[in-house]
Amino acid sequence: MLYDLLIAPFVEFPFMKRALVGGIAISLGAAPIGVFLMLRRMSLIGDAMAHAILPGAAIGFLIGGLSLGAMTLGGLVAGLGVALASGLVSRSTLVKEDMALAAFYLMSLALGVTLVSANRSNVDVLSFLFGSILALDDPTLWLIVSIASTTLIALAVGYRGILMECLDPGFAAGVSRFGSVFHLGFLVFAVLNLVAGFHALGTLLVVGIMMLPAGTARLWSDDVGAMVLIAIPVAMVANIVGLLISYHAGLASGPAIILVAGGLYTASLIFAPHGLLRQFMPKRHLEA
Repeated sequence: MLYDLLIAPFVEFPFMKRALVGGIAISLGAAPIGVFLMLRRMSLIGDAMAHAILPGAAIGFLIGGLSLGAMTLGGLVAGLGVALASGLVSRSTLVKEDMALAAFYLMSLALGVTLVSANRSNVDVLSFLFGSILALDDPTLWLIVSIASTTLIALAVGYRGILMECLDPGFAAGVSRFGSVFHLGFLVFAVLNLVAGFHALGTLLVVGIMMLPAGTARLWSDDVGAMVLIAIPVAMVANIVGLLISYHAGLASGPAIILVAGGLYTASLIFAPHGLLRQFMPKRHLEA
């Protein structure tokens, strides 16, 4: 019974196996990036960059069809372009960075949907917005695994610098010439993971597997290393359980994964050590 419920779908169906591997790879790369985005108070900025990927991927599709390389390169250029443009606008005008990002993200989303819908093909706009993790092919899977592996290596090598730049950018710039390098490098890997997740979850949902596990981890610990170690398995569980729910209940896989991640966040919001329930529990003497 348990075998048929939990294991058989991943053993008997190749598309479920590829979806499982892709989901685990996305979890390994995106969840740690989400923790650092949260530390930088850039959670909604990550959402804006995810939407900014759409026009680049759409242009790549118009040029090369369903070419993995064209869509990936287009999404990467668009995401980085919006991030850099918003930073330039915020530094050169009175417009704040969040407003600049919001403007660019809205224009990017509208342009991307227009480009996809204007092209009269069999490709549905919904596949760009919500992805299809069950349709991952081997080249896309290799891309996702490669980006996740590179991200983990980069975070391991530059952990101290990235952490310092996230927590106190001014201090990082004062004590090191490489503060801007860490910042730009971090943005590159954030966009890379958004592009990788876009192929599986689409532009509307990819940021969910990045930020919801990070938010869940924050409710369980205030140590950055521990948050990373918590966020990764939370994202993995969301992918596995979401895939199983979508398989047995016949639901869309991407939304199911994000709903499971949201359920884990909601439960943590109530029961975690830094959750709501703790606020109403009687405190011991002199306990803050």
